[in-house]
Amino acid sequence: MADTFRRYKCLNCSHIYDEAEGDPDSGLAPGTLWKDVPEEWICPECGSEKRDYVLVDWE
Repeated sequence: MADTFRRYKCLNCSHIYDEAEGDPDSGLAPGTLWKDVPEEWICPECGSEKRDYVLVDWE
């Protein structure tokens, strides 16, 4: 089973959370899947909540 990393976009500022890159400044190592990002995590650019992100279809 091959894992594919996905990207999620903040609806408020367009910040992209890339699972392959994670968010090391917030303690999320590269490879951290979106489902494993804590609900209390906030957008590093605008402070929006995780629920304000949507999956970006890159295909």
